[in-house]
Amino acid sequence: MKIRLNKRAMLTYVLIIMTGFCFAACNNNNKNEKAEQPVLNAIAEEATTSLPEQTSNDVLFKDKDGKTVSLKSLKGKVVFINFWATWCPPCIHEMPSINKLKQSFKGKNDIVFLMVDVDNKIEKSTAFMQKNKYDLPVYVPAGDIPPDYLGGSIPTTIILDKSGNMIARIEGGRDYTSPEIVKALNELVESN
Repeated sequence: MKIRLNKRAMLTYVLIIMTGFCFAACNNNNKNEKAEQPVLNAIAEEATTSLPEQTSNDVLFKDKDGKTVSLKSLKGKVVFINFWATWCPPCIHEMPSINKLKQSFKGKNDIVFLMVDVDNKIEKSTAFMQKNKYDLPVYVPAGDIPPDYLGGSIPTTIILDKSGNMIARIEGGRDYTSPEIVKALNELVESN
């Protein structure tokens, strides 16, 4: 028996399978929203990971002017790091809430927001922020990002306490204006 493959049918089948995978990946964010409450409790209650102590292991980011900032230099401040890209729909979807969150901390010097474009396209990501009138500072990695900070998906948000301890690692899009997140960050900012 000879089997003939119809190229058009095969292409349609492959496209349907790929669309299903994409839908499943995007739909994974709904699961993350349901799991948000335990994550928020973790933010408020405990530190899980410390920053490396050696300078060679420091995590570095670069802004549009080429100025480098290290996480070690930010000790004493709460650090909100969001890894994102301009082509990522969940990243774009959560951006207004991150902007509102940053505005709610305006005038407080004990918290820093770093929006890290994982594509290293600082001009494109800066233009995106300006076009949407977001007051969010854009950076690109200036070295390796530890895998416990950024695994295999974006958006990923890391929150560090004033000692540089990782308080939370949140994968997937979120509403960062939720009262629980604002409260948890306020507690971190007001802590010694």
